[in-house]
Amino acid sequence: MKQVTMTVNGRSVTQLVEPRTSLADFVREQLRFTGTHLGCEHGVCGACTVLIDGEPQRSCITYAVSCDSAQVTTIEGFDDDALMADMRTAFHENHALQCGYCTPGMLVTARDIVRRLPDADEKRVRLELSGNLCRCTGYVGIVRAILSVLAKRKAA
Repeated sequence: MKQVTMTVNGRSVTQLVEPRTSLADFVREQLRFTGTHLGCEHGVCGACTVLIDGEPQRSCITYAVSCDSAQVTTIEGFDDDALMADMRTAFHENHALQCGYCTPGMLVTARDIVRRLPDADEKRVRLELSGNLCRCTGYVGIVRAILSVLAKRKAA
């Protein structure tokens, strides 16, 4: 066991963790932030995407011990985030979710796209989403939602 200290969703936590424990398992099982979903557990599907020090990362292939001193934001950490609020509204309005399993990781990725690429077009949005798999929607609504937030922010 190794002691790690990190900030998760704005709160400092110090816990003992097995070196082989993934960040996804750590936040779900030890911290009870169950909004981070586990899909493939190989870093392929993107369902487990969280922010680590402000960058989207796959929490299923990231060891919790490697996040000592890091800032981790799970989907639950965006409750007061204006951009995420816009993204959630756009996902709802554009029917960008069905079963919802990919939605937490998809929202974290979508927020990053809007933050990082304010001039992204549909082709670029689709490229940026290529690391997040959705088995239900066909991506049309998801892409439309992201483009609507980009347009809204550009007009403001």
